[in-house]
Amino acid sequence: MELLMYNEAVFDSYKSNSQRVRVLTERWMNSNMFCPACLNPRISKFPNNTPIADFFCQNCNQQYELKSQKNNFGKKINDGAYKSMIGSIVADLRPNFFLLNYDLDYYVNNLFLVPSFFFTESLIEKRKPLEKDARRKGWVGCNILISKIPPEGLIRIIENKIEHSKQLVLSQWRKISFMKETPLPERGWAVNVLNAVHSIGKKKFTLQDIYYYEDEFSKSHPKNYNIKAKIRQQLQILRDKGILKFDQRGEYSIRQ
Repeated sequence: MELLMYNEAVFDSYKSNSQRVRVLTERWMNSNMFCPACLNPRISKFPNNTPIADFFCQNCNQQYELKSQKNNFGKKINDGAYKSMIGSIVADLRPNFFLLNYDLDYYVNNLFLVPSFFFTESLIEKRKPLEKDARRKGWVGCNILISKIPPEGLIRIIENKIEHSKQLVLSQWRKISFMKETPLPERGWAVNVLNAVHSIGKKKFTLQDIYYYEDEFSKSHPKNYNIKAKIRQQLQILRDKGILKFDQRGEYSIRQ
């Protein structure tokens, strides 16, 4: 990939820096980005103002939304309307989510992908309504809580200006793509359990380590009254899918 996005003609054509960045990043994606789901060499751009998605793959029909910024992404990023976001998650209409970070010289520094099936309601934070004197008073936006996405749901394509191989990107996609066929409530459980596993901070962990998060799970899933059984079920699923390894009774480890 050519990591430099700068184009003099774009800078001459637009006075607003936000417009320049939008055009630069979209042009770069359209010219350089392959489809992480099937390795089609190019993804195609939707017409401007297409709801939700920015790009699509003509081979496998995966859709992608692009979010770009100069600074590194923090624990959360601003997005659009809260109601629309939740509606798209519930209806299973979310596109995959590219996160692109560039430097002062307009080189692509990092490019990550959050697969659509990692979006759950627990990852979305409702913002306060806009004040009454705002142009869109009462409008309610949302934040995407990047910090709550487990490592398996953040596929690294470019990291510190170093490209990961396409085959590695594809293998990461395939490893967690079983969640596409998982009903939304079960996806939420899988994401929550994976977050807990990584929060422990060590490769090997015990069932008791995960039970420590029982109260947190209860808040996220208030209608479930058998939390420990659900945790064991999710650990077994993640083991069967090759993400976790069962070492011995009550002991697990994270597969690399």
